[in-house]
Amino acid sequence: MKEVLRPLWQLTASQASTLMQQGRLSSEQYVRACLDRIAEREPQVKAWAHVDADTALAQARACDAQPRRSALHGIPVGLKDVIRSFDQPTRFNSPIYANHRPNEDAHSAEVLRLHGAVILGKLQTLEFACGGQFPPTCNPWDLARTPGGSSSGSGAAVADGMVPLALGTQTGGSTIRPAAFCGAVGMKPTWGRIPFDGIKSFAAHLDTVGLFARSADDLALLLEAYALLETEPPGVPPLRQLKLAVCRTPLWAQAEAVAQYAFAAFLERLRAAGVQLSELAWPEELAAINTWQDEVMQDGGRSAFLPELLKAPELLHQDFKNKLSNHLQLTPAGMRLALDRIAQARMTFESAMGDADAVIGLSAPGPAPLGLHSQGMATFNRLWTALQVPCISLPLLWSPEGLPMGLQLIHRRYEDHRLVTVARTLESALYEERHPWN
Repeated sequence: MKEVLRPLWQLTASQASTLMQQGRLSSEQYVRACLDRIAEREPQVKAWAHVDADTALAQARACDAQPRRSALHGIPVGLKDVIRSFDQPTRFNSPIYANHRPNEDAHSAEVLRLHGAVILGKLQTLEFACGGQFPPTCNPWDLARTPGGSSSGSGAAVADGMVPLALGTQTGGSTIRPAAFCGAVGMKPTWGRIPFDGIKSFAAHLDTVGLFARSADDLALLLEAYALLETEPPGVPPLRQLKLAVCRTPLWAQAEAVAQYAFAAFLERLRAAGVQLSELAWPEELAAINTWQDEVMQDGGRSAFLPELLKAPELLHQDFKNKLSNHLQLTPAGMRLALDRIAQARMTFESAMGDADAVIGLSAPGPAPLGLHSQGMATFNRLWTALQVPCISLPLLWSPEGLPMGLQLIHRRYEDHRLVTVARTLESALYEERHPWN
């Protein structure tokens, strides 16, 4: 009964879904509670680009009048404002699209809608999820700090109790980083497993739909909805038999001292719990992978924003004009080399994992930086995005001031289900419940 006694907006998606299945909670009640939380906190956090309360409540009432379609039936979800939806504006945080209303859903949004989820609204983003205009969103733990980006609103809204689930995107670190800074659970699935159709693209070799939730159990609901759960559940051992490979990456020196200390302390907790830890030494020949990832990402911008340049050159931010003009002077030979090296790196990394149940590292270099005109650094995200592997950030690392810093879990491509199962194992044993409202 404890879950019922807390304010409804504090329920995780899994908890709310169970109560709905039992007939103890309606979608309208849950959606209304989230809308009340938005009304209370949005003036401070500024996570939303668009919310239509009347439409959301109408969706919830329709869900309550229908047979349950799935575990997501009646559960509210937010969409990053680069993900198209037919019944709400999609503005990409760009003046070019101030009045843009798509006539169909993106693939990722349509799947949720067909499962009975309530699309609550659109969440703030860095312009086109890659540069230009910054969102107004603040970090719910400290309004003077960045929530991270580019899925700024997604991370902030989920962490602050405004919505239990949200979609984002990641091309560099745009899901894992805001999840870490805001204390949400975030996941970048294996590249391509959730189609990117209907989302503004930046770099096709890297663009990935991101998932935000309040628990690893909630991530499992989303993976089930997107058909990413295997027919036979993966055999993940209990905590005391878990094998984790520690990967500090070649960029460990760029981690803040507070993050390095928190990570080392967490490793001691794992050892004390009986977890078997090994070191995954990053192969020297892959040391430049973040540079290769950036070259591939920036090359995507050489064509991604051409329609906007042709449509409204006077409104297109200089960031995007620079990309279109190839200001980094990327060459065909250089691109082939970067892509080939990354392709080789995927096999090298997956072989180096050995029999580990997951790889662990930092989600971000430290707590969220002060200031709203920074997204934070994607130092510990770019390489995993390039490798196209699934990653999860769990709020298991904390600064002495009580600010969240994420622990990142990584696995081989297409091991999304296994990675979520490992996350659930760690979360159930080691998670200490902390929220901005506590």
